[in-house]
Amino acid sequence: MSKLKKPLKIFLIILGIIIILLIAAALILPKPMAMAVYNDNFGKRFTTYEPLAWSIEDFDDLKRDKYTFESDKGQLLTGYRYYKDNSEIKGVVVIAHGFGGGGHRSYMNIAEFFASNGYAVFAYDATGNDESEGDAVGGLPQGVIDLDYALRFVKSSEDFSGLPIMLWGHSWGGYSVGSVLQLHPDVKAAVIVAGFNESLDMLESEGRNIAGDAIDYVLPYFAEYEKETFGDYASMSVLDGLGATDADIMILHSEDDDMIPIEASFDRYYEKFSKDERFTFIRYTDKGHNYIFCSDASSEYKEEYNIAADKWLEELGQENLTEELRAEYYEENFDKHRGYELNHELMAQMLELYNNSII
Repeated sequence: MSKLKKPLKIFLIILGIIIILLIAAALILPKPMAMAVYNDNFGKRFTTYEPLAWSIEDFDDLKRDKYTFESDKGQLLTGYRYYKDNSEIKGVVVIAHGFGGGGHRSYMNIAEFFASNGYAVFAYDATGNDESEGDAVGGLPQGVIDLDYALRFVKSSEDFSGLPIMLWGHSWGGYSVGSVLQLHPDVKAAVIVAGFNESLDMLESEGRNIAGDAIDYVLPYFAEYEKETFGDYASMSVLDGLGATDADIMILHSEDDDMIPIEASFDRYYEKFSKDERFTFIRYTDKGHNYIFCSDASSEYKEEYNIAADKWLEELGQENLTEELRAEYYEENFDKHRGYELNHELMAQMLELYNNSII
């Protein structure tokens, strides 16, 4: 019997060590895994795809002046004032761009619209995007930080002196616009287009689409890392911003948005603020995420273009496709004015919101 006890004791010791190691792995491994996932998404720069980017030459009579200003770590961000000479400037619209496609050049048609209707527009590239400095974006709260510093710059610049300030933001920019309101109570009006409520909401939504319930194991590490990296900015949210401002607000979202669930964003804002007369809510059913502010005709044009592009690619052969050929095809065949035509009825509502806020 004594010969059996020793192997059993050794087995139990080994089993105990294995259990301890498994527990330790469960507690320790999610953090480096979480950091790897986080850095894979935010630890890089983003550049606007040139063949699809707007340029100042795409718009008649639109002018711009270039500026640089510092953000939180001393990195220089690049921004532009867009305007038209034949307009009496009523205010300044600050545009915060979305995530992943580069800087503000995807929204130059928005800038041109407001410039054509009496506003100066200040649009900038966030950290790690296009013309701005930064080895990487770093994380979603960086968008709130950069918008905060952009507003500080606008308020200190003689070129914008005394002008009422309006905000406009899409997606990441929508989250940034809504959140930053608690830091700038003097903002007169803001338009939030398909914006998520807070950083962790977006991380959870995208993570759950990819990894299912396993995302629950790494979210606490995301939260811890963002708090360490971005401080109080990490916990800022659109809901808190909306509750801290007297600005006139327009919020729009589409039910079929597959990037930012309407239930976790728009619906929450509507539930809390729908009875407040300062708020305008616009709910679509089939406008998606990226082009929610574009016309139905633009959607039809993009469908036609995609059919023609698929036929061209079939004739060319996938194996023969190069990035140079792809870019050349875009340049020769895609009409940005048709593909990104704005929903003029919607834009008129935004303009009315801004105009009424400064009466």
